[in-house]
Amino acid sequence: MIKQMGGRKLGVTSAHRRALLRNMAASLFLHEKVVTTLAKAKELRPFAERIITSAKRGRHTLVRRHIHDKGVCRKLFEVLAPRYAQRPGGYTRIVRLSQRPGDNADRGLIALVS
Repeated sequence: MIKQMGGRKLGVTSAHRRALLRNMAASLFLHEKVVTTLAKAKELRPFAERIITSAKRGRHTLVRRHIHDKGVCRKLFEVLAPRYAQRPGGYTRIVRLSQRPGDNADRGLIALVS
């Protein structure tokens, strides 16, 4: 029986999807919220939470593998990791928004929990 493996494909190639998630995670960490489609937000959540957990544990190499902006990495280790030091997980929240006017796609706001 054939079953779908992995996450959402989002209509792009695997390299494009990896770059998209890395860039969206960097924007999320920098601005602490991002408005995007609901599917992208749901796919971003586990990716971003894994990066925050790695930052909490002080794993610079694992974080730098995905986040290439030095300013964002600095914010992760100096601001976000201490903020979530006592939190066991669940660093992000997804809120459904109205549909996008152009193509009626479901939109969502993904934000860091304060």
